[in-house]
Amino acid sequence: MIGKVPLHPLAVVFQDVRRCRIVPRRTVAHTRYPVPLGFVFRSRSNEEKAPAAKAPVADSKQPRDPQAPKGRPTPKRSEAQSQRRSVASTPTNRKEAAKRQREARRADMARQREALASGDERYLPVRDKGKVRRFARDFVDSRFCIAEYFLPMAVIILVLSMLRNPQLQNIALLLWLGVILLIVIDSVFTGIRLKKQLRERFPDEPKRGAVAYALMRTLQMRRLRLPKPQVKRGERP
Repeated sequence: MIGKVPLHPLAVVFQDVRRCRIVPRRTVAHTRYPVPLGFVFRSRSNEEKAPAAKAPVADSKQPRDPQAPKGRPTPKRSEAQSQRRSVASTPTNRKEAAKRQREARRADMARQREALASGDERYLPVRDKGKVRRFARDFVDSRFCIAEYFLPMAVIILVLSMLRNPQLQNIALLLWLGVILLIVIDSVFTGIRLKKQLRERFPDEPKRGAVAYALMRTLQMRRLRLPKPQVKRGERP
Protein backbone atom coordinates (compact mmCIF):
# COMPACT_ATOMS: atom_id res chain seq x y z
CA MET A 1 0.00 0.00 0.00
CA ILE A 2 1.36 3.28 -1.08
CA GLY A 3 1.39 6.01 1.57
CA LYS A 4 -0.14 9.43 1.13
CA VAL A 5 2.03 12.05 -0.56
CA PRO A 6 2.44 15.13 1.59
CA LEU A 7 0.82 18.24 0.07
CA HIS A 8 2.66 21.42 -0.74
CA PRO A 9 2.05 24.19 1.76
CA LEU A 10 0.43 26.46 -0.94
CA ALA A 11 -2.00 23.66 -1.85
CA VAL A 12 -3.11 23.43 1.77
CA VAL A 13 -3.82 27.16 1.81
CA PHE A 14 -5.93 26.97 -1.40
CA GLN A 15 -7.98 24.13 0.04
CA ASP A 16 -8.66 26.10 3.23
CA VAL A 17 -9.76 29.06 1.16
CA ARG A 18 -12.20 26.89 -0.85
CA ARG A 19 -13.67 25.40 2.34
CA CYS A 20 -14.20 28.82 3.92
CA ARG A 21 -15.74 30.16 0.67
CA ILE A 22 -13.80 33.36 0.82
CA VAL A 23 -15.01 35.69 -1.93
CA PRO A 24 -12.50 38.16 -3.37
CA ARG A 25 -13.08 41.83 -2.58
CA ARG A 26 -13.38 42.87 -6.21
CA THR A 27 -16.19 40.37 -6.84
CA VAL A 28 -18.07 41.59 -3.77
CA ALA A 29 -17.91 45.17 -5.01
CA HIS A 30 -19.45 44.21 -8.36
CA THR A 31 -22.17 42.11 -6.80
CA ARG A 32 -23.07 44.75 -4.20
CA TYR A 33 -23.48 47.64 -6.71
CA PRO A 34 -24.56 46.16 -10.01
CA VAL A 35 -24.70 48.61 -12.98
CA PRO A 36 -27.60 48.02 -15.40
CA LEU A 37 -26.58 47.80 -19.06
CA GLY A 38 -29.52 49.92 -20.09
CA PHE A 39 -27.90 52.94 -18.42
CA VAL A 40 -24.84 52.62 -20.67
CA PHE A 41 -26.54 51.72 -23.93
CA ARG A 42 -29.71 53.79 -23.56
CA SER A 43 -31.39 55.47 -26.55
CA ARG A 44 -31.12 59.23 -26.33
CA SER A 45 -33.59 59.87 -29.14
CA ASN A 46 -36.43 58.20 -27.23
CA GLU A 47 -35.68 60.16 -24.05
CA GLU A 48 -35.50 63.44 -25.96
CA LYS A 49 -38.77 62.75 -27.69
CA ALA A 50 -40.48 61.88 -24.42
CA PRO A 51 -41.08 65.50 -23.25
CA ALA A 52 -42.59 66.38 -26.60
CA ALA A 53 -44.89 63.37 -26.39
CA LYS A 54 -45.98 64.34 -22.86
CA ALA A 55 -46.79 67.92 -23.90
CA PRO A 56 -50.48 68.68 -23.69
CA VAL A 57 -52.23 68.67 -27.04
CA ALA A 58 -54.72 71.42 -27.57
CA ASP A 59 -58.12 70.33 -28.59
CA SER A 60 -58.70 71.55 -32.16
CA LYS A 61 -62.45 71.07 -31.78
CA GLN A 62 -62.65 73.60 -28.98
CA PRO A 63 -64.32 76.79 -30.30
CA ARG A 64 -62.05 79.83 -30.40
CA ASP A 65 -63.09 83.01 -28.67
CA PRO A 66 -63.76 85.64 -31.39
CA GLN A 67 -62.53 88.38 -29.04
CA ALA A 68 -59.18 86.66 -28.41
CA PRO A 69 -56.22 88.32 -30.19
CA LYS A 70 -54.59 86.40 -33.08
CA GLY A 71 -51.08 87.63 -32.35
CA ARG A 72 -50.70 89.19 -35.84
CA PRO A 73 -52.59 91.86 -37.83
CA THR A 74 -55.04 90.78 -40.51
CA PRO A 75 -53.44 91.41 -43.95
CA LYS A 76 -55.24 93.60 -46.44
CA ARG A 77 -56.91 92.05 -49.45
CA SER A 78 -54.38 93.53 -51.87
CA GLU A 79 -51.47 92.20 -49.80
CA ALA A 80 -53.03 88.74 -49.57
CA GLN A 81 -53.65 88.69 -53.32
CA SER A 82 -50.07 89.75 -54.06
CA GLN A 83 -48.76 87.04 -51.71
CA ARG A 84 -50.88 84.39 -53.41
CA ARG A 85 -49.77 85.67 -56.81
CA SER A 86 -46.09 85.52 -55.83
CA VAL A 87 -46.49 81.98 -54.47
CA ALA A 88 -48.25 80.89 -57.64
CA SER A 89 -45.57 82.45 -59.87
CA THR A 90 -42.66 80.87 -57.99
CA PRO A 91 -40.80 78.43 -60.29
CA THR A 92 -40.93 74.80 -59.21
CA ASN A 93 -37.67 73.59 -60.77
CA ARG A 94 -34.38 74.91 -62.14
CA LYS A 95 -35.40 74.58 -65.78
CA GLU A 96 -38.48 76.72 -65.31
CA ALA A 97 -36.47 79.32 -63.34
CA ALA A 98 -33.90 79.57 -66.15
CA LYS A 99 -36.68 79.95 -68.70
CA ARG A 100 -38.26 82.79 -66.73
CA GLN A 101 -34.90 84.53 -66.40
CA ARG A 102 -34.41 84.38 -70.18
CA GLU A 103 -37.87 85.79 -70.76
CA ALA A 104 -37.27 88.60 -68.26
CA ARG A 105 -33.92 89.39 -69.92
CA ARG A 106 -35.56 89.55 -73.35
CA ALA A 107 -38.27 91.85 -72.02
CA ASP A 108 -35.64 94.15 -70.49
CA MET A 109 -33.67 94.26 -73.75
CA ALA A 110 -36.84 95.08 -75.70
CA ARG A 111 -37.65 97.94 -73.33
CA GLN A 112 -34.08 99.24 -73.64
CA ARG A 113 -34.30 99.22 -77.44
CA GLU A 114 -37.56 101.14 -77.31
CA ALA A 115 -36.06 103.60 -74.83
CA LEU A 116 -32.98 104.13 -77.02
CA ALA A 117 -35.28 104.96 -79.92
CA SER A 118 -37.68 107.18 -77.97
CA GLY A 119 -35.35 108.62 -75.32
CA ASP A 120 -37.39 107.31 -72.36
CA GLU A 121 -35.21 107.82 -69.26
CA ARG A 122 -36.80 104.98 -67.27
CA TYR A 123 -35.41 102.13 -69.35
CA LEU A 124 -32.18 103.59 -70.68
CA PRO A 125 -28.88 101.87 -69.87
CA VAL A 126 -26.98 103.18 -66.86
CA ARG A 127 -24.37 105.01 -68.97
CA ASP A 128 -27.14 107.06 -70.68
CA LYS A 129 -29.24 107.95 -67.63
CA GLY A 130 -29.30 111.30 -65.90
CA LYS A 131 -29.82 114.96 -66.69
CA VAL A 132 -26.12 115.55 -67.31
CA ARG A 133 -25.83 112.81 -69.92
CA ARG A 134 -29.04 113.97 -71.62
CA PHE A 135 -27.73 117.53 -71.89
CA ALA A 136 -24.41 116.24 -73.26
CA ARG A 137 -26.26 114.33 -75.97
CA ASP A 138 -28.42 117.30 -76.87
CA PHE A 139 -25.36 119.59 -76.94
CA VAL A 140 -23.61 117.32 -79.44
CA ASP A 141 -26.72 116.66 -81.55
CA SER A 142 -27.46 120.37 -81.93
CA ARG A 143 -24.04 121.12 -83.47
CA PHE A 144 -22.23 120.22 -86.65
CA CYS A 145 -19.20 118.07 -85.82
CA ILE A 146 -16.42 117.08 -88.22
CA ALA A 147 -15.83 113.84 -86.33
CA GLU A 148 -19.21 112.41 -87.38
CA TYR A 149 -17.93 112.19 -90.98
CA PHE A 150 -14.78 110.37 -89.96
CA LEU A 151 -15.91 106.92 -91.17
CA PRO A 152 -16.98 107.94 -94.72
CA MET A 153 -13.84 110.06 -95.15
CA ALA A 154 -11.69 107.19 -93.88
CA VAL A 155 -13.21 104.89 -96.53
CA ILE A 156 -12.48 107.44 -99.29
CA ILE A 157 -8.90 107.90 -98.11
CA LEU A 158 -8.38 104.12 -97.97
CA VAL A 159 -9.59 103.73 -101.57
CA LEU A 160 -7.29 106.51 -102.80
CA SER A 161 -4.31 105.00 -101.00
CA MET A 162 -4.89 101.61 -102.67
CA LEU A 163 -4.52 103.07 -106.15
CA ARG A 164 -1.13 102.80 -107.81
CA ASN A 165 -1.00 106.45 -108.75
CA PRO A 166 1.67 108.15 -106.60
CA GLN A 167 -0.08 111.52 -106.79
CA LEU A 168 -3.37 110.09 -105.50
CA GLN A 169 -1.53 108.30 -102.70
CA ASN A 170 0.08 111.58 -101.64
CA ILE A 171 -3.31 113.32 -101.74
CA ALA A 172 -4.81 110.53 -99.58
CA LEU A 173 -2.00 110.92 -97.06
CA LEU A 174 -2.52 114.70 -96.86
CA LEU A 175 -6.28 114.24 -96.50
CA TRP A 176 -5.73 111.73 -93.70
CA LEU A 177 -3.51 114.12 -91.78
CA GLY A 178 -5.87 117.04 -92.38
CA VAL A 179 -8.95 115.11 -91.19
CA ILE A 180 -7.22 113.96 -88.01
CA LEU A 181 -6.03 117.49 -87.26
CA LEU A 182 -9.52 118.99 -87.81
CA ILE A 183 -11.14 116.34 -85.61
CA VAL A 184 -8.69 117.00 -82.78
CA ILE A 185 -9.22 120.77 -82.93
CA ASP A 186 -13.02 120.44 -83.11
CA SER A 187 -13.08 117.95 -80.22
CA VAL A 188 -10.98 120.25 -78.02
CA PHE A 189 -13.29 123.24 -78.59
CA THR A 190 -16.40 121.07 -78.12
CA GLY A 191 -15.09 119.68 -74.83
CA ILE A 192 -14.24 123.16 -73.48
CA ARG A 193 -17.68 124.57 -74.34
CA LEU A 194 -19.51 121.55 -72.99
CA LYS A 195 -17.59 121.61 -69.71
CA LYS A 196 -18.44 125.29 -69.25
CA GLN A 197 -22.13 124.68 -69.94
CA LEU A 198 -22.23 121.77 -67.51
CA ARG A 199 -20.68 123.84 -64.71
CA GLU A 200 -23.26 126.59 -65.23
CA ARG A 201 -26.35 124.39 -65.53
CA PHE A 202 -25.52 121.55 -63.16
CA PRO A 203 -23.26 122.90 -60.43
CA ASP A 204 -24.26 120.27 -57.85
CA GLU A 205 -24.62 117.24 -60.13
CA PRO A 206 -21.79 114.72 -60.69
CA LYS A 207 -20.26 115.41 -64.10
CA ARG A 208 -17.54 112.79 -64.23
CA GLY A 209 -17.21 111.20 -67.69
CA ALA A 210 -19.83 113.44 -69.34
CA VAL A 211 -17.34 115.20 -71.66
CA ALA A 212 -15.76 111.93 -72.83
CA TYR A 213 -19.27 110.53 -73.34
CA ALA A 214 -20.16 113.46 -75.58
CA LEU A 215 -16.90 113.27 -77.59
CA MET A 216 -17.47 109.58 -78.27
CA ARG A 217 -20.92 110.46 -79.54
CA THR A 218 -19.42 112.96 -82.03
CA LEU A 219 -17.55 110.08 -83.73
CA GLN A 220 -20.88 108.45 -84.69
CA MET A 221 -22.98 109.52 -87.63
CA ARG A 222 -26.15 111.32 -86.62
CA ARG A 223 -28.46 108.63 -88.01
CA LEU A 224 -26.61 105.86 -86.17
CA ARG A 225 -26.48 107.50 -82.75
CA LEU A 226 -28.13 105.79 -79.80
CA PRO A 227 -30.15 107.07 -78.01
CA LYS A 228 -31.68 108.79 -81.00
CA PRO A 229 -31.18 112.57 -81.24
CA GLN A 230 -34.03 114.51 -79.63
CA VAL A 231 -33.06 117.98 -80.92
CA LYS A 232 -32.45 119.36 -84.40
CA ARG A 233 -29.28 120.95 -85.68
CA GLY A 234 -28.98 124.55 -84.56
CA GLU A 235 -31.63 124.06 -81.85
CA ARG A 236 -30.54 125.17 -78.42
CA PRO A 237 -30.55 122.28 -75.90
